[in-house]
Amino acid sequence: MTMEKDNVCINCYNQVDKVAKLLNLKQAELDILTIPKRIHTFSFPVKLDSGDIRYFTGYRVQFNDARGPTKGGIRFHPEVNLEEIKTLAFLMTLKCAVVNLPYGGAKGGVMIEPKRFSEEELERISRGYIREINGFIGPYIDIPAPDVNTDAKIMAWMLDEYEKLKGRHSPATITGKPIALGGSRARDFSTSIGGAYVLQELTETSYIKLKPRNKSVAVQGFGNVGMNIARILYEWGYKVIAVSDSKSGIYNSNGLDIKNVIAHKEKKGKLSKFKGSKDISNEALLELKTDVLIPAALEDQITKKNADSIKAKLILEMANRPITPEADDILLEKNIFVIPDILANAGGVVVSYFEWVQNSMNFYWSEKEVLDKLKTYMSNAVKELSTVCTDFKCDMRKSLYINAIKKILEAERLRGNLK
Repeated sequence: MTMEKDNVCINCYNQVDKVAKLLNLKQAELDILTIPKRIHTFSFPVKLDSGDIRYFTGYRVQFNDARGPTKGGIRFHPEVNLEEIKTLAFLMTLKCAVVNLPYGGAKGGVMIEPKRFSEEELERISRGYIREINGFIGPYIDIPAPDVNTDAKIMAWMLDEYEKLKGRHSPATITGKPIALGGSRARDFSTSIGGAYVLQELTETSYIKLKPRNKSVAVQGFGNVGMNIARILYEWGYKVIAVSDSKSGIYNSNGLDIKNVIAHKEKKGKLSKFKGSKDISNEALLELKTDVLIPAALEDQITKKNADSIKAKLILEMANRPITPEADDILLEKNIFVIPDILANAGGVVVSYFEWVQNSMNFYWSEKEVLDKLKTYMSNAVKELSTVCTDFKCDMRKSLYINAIKKILEAERLRGNLK
């Protein structure tokens, strides 16, 4: 039984390969799981402020739509490439299945360093991207959302361009919008609080004996996700001892006042030199002795080179793929409990789904209603996972893949695409 390794990244390939053996999957099942349904690669022209015309490369991958329209973000980054977009679309397919959303997975991107362009240029780039993909997105086809270096403002430009092209309002086509254009309340911190709900649910089961009061937390990454989960856990009674961003990090074994840390960064533009703290590198933060370690920055932060030095009792993966497969095996041997990304950071796509539902009904919920529904979805996903872990007697990552893959294959089978 073989899979083309260029269909998904090597990390995902390794996980699918392990699950394929556990489930005794056939070649047709592997193919349908690992070969994207549609790949769109294109270039488009944009007039810059200087008057020059520049062409940009864009991608949109719709990986699998057996369970519903595809769903996934659009990122602006200079290192965007087709393999990365395929991988992330594959992970979105799994993530939506894990939290029981009626979606498949997609992802898109533009190869661009956004910091080098004016706001007017970014708007023209955003609109140009939508002009290229408008024929194969829509509320019941493929629903984009923000991702790396894109936000509610960019989604507003994209939605406006789509609606102008179609000649009608269609707010459910794009999620992550400003509230004034049909965005959902709590969307801006939904990924973070979703991860916190997962941690809370697991600490209330036999999986992890960990109560909030004075339990230590270290957070790598202080962007939207990292900052908000540090704030939420601090408010819940956890002792946040270290945080870091791409430039620097700070540490205090007695705990940091996260509200003051946020105010310090907003004022100074950096974390370093925060009163009462010591500076710490990203690498050193990962190796701190702490109850909970939260990688919330980039992929491949914990590798076979540093995995043996990790001292945390539990790792909550708020970033995508922060642990390599080799490191995963080492952490498993060290009995370090890992809550994988496709569950831990799924809160964002759940609230994106809520936004889509609200747009479709033209009826909107309060922040409390959104958060109550989010907590229910995350709690149900954890309970479902517990059953799979028990039935297959395997670690959480394999169990999540098993659970998602079984749901996707069931949908394909019901559609007549598999025997």
